[in-house]
Amino acid sequence: MTLQINSYSFGRTEINGKTYTSDLKIINGQVVPNWWRKDGHHLYPEDIKDILSSDCEVLVVGTGAYGVMKIDQAVKDACAQKGIKLEAYKTEEAVKRFNKLSASGVKVAGAFHLTC
Repeated sequence: MTLQINSYSFGRTEINGKTYTSDLKIINGQVVPNWWRKDGHHLYPEDIKDILSSDCEVLVVGTGAYGVMKIDQAVKDACAQKGIKLEAYKTEEAVKRFNKLSASGVKVAGAFHLTC
């Protein structure tokens, strides 16, 4: 199922007419709201277990409006082991990339930090 993110601004995103104000993931075309990580500004494999067990081909990570969220090497290794291409951008660019991949039919998952 393709899904498009309608808009993103600091701390807020709109998907299919619904506004979200906390971090979220998108897996298999479904929004998983209120995404919390074990360490707020770091991404570890346990934070994305559901994505790692999905059939996605690409994971797009939005690292925040200013790119504050850091991706642990273990996430990179886990994605490589599962055959998932990992792409990370500041969230505004990540949203654009996610939409482009989704529209082209790629099985894409997203993990988006909406603030800093």
